[in-house]
Amino acid sequence: MRRDERPSASQSIAGTLKIGRVYRYARPYGPDPKEIDGLPNFFAQVGTPGMTLPTLERGINAMRAVATGEGPRRPAILISSSPHKVGSDFTPWQDTFEPDLGFVRYYGDNKSAESDPQRAPGNEVLLQEFQLHSSPRVEQRRRATPLVLFQRVEVEGRQKGNVKFAGLAVIERAERVTQFNPATQEYFTNYVFEFAVLSLTNENESLDWNWVAARRDPTTTLEAIVRKAPSAWQDWVRFGNDALPRLRRHVSRVSVVPTGDQRPDEGSREDGVLRQIYGHYAGRKHRFEALASSVAAQVLSSSGTVYREGWITPGSGDHGTDFVGRLTIGSGFASVKLVVLGQAKCEALTSPTGGVHIARTVARLRRGWIGAYVTTSYFSEPVQREVFEDQYPLVLVHGRDVAQTAMQLAHESGHKEVDAYLSTLDVRYESLISHRRPEEILFD
Repeated sequence: MRRDERPSASQSIAGTLKIGRVYRYARPYGPDPKEIDGLPNFFAQVGTPGMTLPTLERGINAMRAVATGEGPRRPAILISSSPHKVGSDFTPWQDTFEPDLGFVRYYGDNKSAESDPQRAPGNEVLLQEFQLHSSPRVEQRRRATPLVLFQRVEVEGRQKGNVKFAGLAVIERAERVTQFNPATQEYFTNYVFEFAVLSLTNENESLDWNWVAARRDPTTTLEAIVRKAPSAWQDWVRFGNDALPRLRRHVSRVSVVPTGDQRPDEGSREDGVLRQIYGHYAGRKHRFEALASSVAAQVLSSSGTVYREGWITPGSGDHGTDFVGRLTIGSGFASVKLVVLGQAKCEALTSPTGGVHIARTVARLRRGWIGAYVTTSYFSEPVQREVFEDQYPLVLVHGRDVAQTAMQLAHESGHKEVDAYLSTLDVRYESLISHRRPEEILFD
């Protein structure tokens, strides 16, 4: 019997998965009880009478294909990301989960310099599926396997056994990349996949597992299965990836983010990293500009757009600008390049950033330019309201995001510790300074 499936009890029933809800994933695997440790039991939602239980033992968990009169059919592929394992031998990279923006960037399962990344079990399955997901033919897309996304999260200090449902997705892109494992000090080749998370608005943000159960029934036709699917999946099968802009999940958020959501939880890993960053730049806060530039690049490119880092402005006379970058929307002839003016503020972690500094950055923006304000601190509610109500084209990056992004950048560049990564930025700092005018980035 495969490791990713276990026998189910006869009384198990198919349930629903609610986006953003955390489920308890604990042994012994089974649909009872319905609640464990105050959380709904994962297996109570995904159980199907008389069938094996799907599990999340790996990052990429492909359910067993069933033989049908129309050919083999895989019911679903369950994707699991474990941010608490980042930088370990098990996960020497960091996935990007932005389900509320309809975007996930997920690294495959090859970890060895000696292995063919195409033959890693999870990569092989996703690459096969990518052929169907990217096909221009309806007949091929009808055969495609849905991706069901989960994130492992911490609950009341417990890191293991808690999974948050992050949505239903299709594979949008697959790219071969070179990575570095700081634990083994080796370079290796892997794949990174970009998933488009589909809207479940018409289903009240829930995925009915009876659809997956129907996909496991060899007597159910593909046509009947598509009719049971969420409406966004049905439209994607009908119209393909050209329809993704309107089918992609997008959450309209309240414009004001509470202070507590902008600061790491006290005692958390992010809290320690943010304090480490603030301490590293004590007495030389201008050097935080190099980190802020890299953080802005990561944030602005995380949704699939193309961002190019430019340079750092001289320490005096910058008039509200600390770094310059370029954002490209579209490709080829059908593209537009935008100047990004950045402000970097290495500020006390317990006090909000000043509105005067934000106003200085906004004042420098010309038509078609955007600003990026990166701080180790946080933004007060009045400042956020002003930016929103006046419709300033300004990206706000608070302390929590700085810490999380710095951790990701450190691991991706092969450093076990964030402080070591910051030291490499210090070495490069002087070479990044330029007296050029911001608009010159458009012509590079």
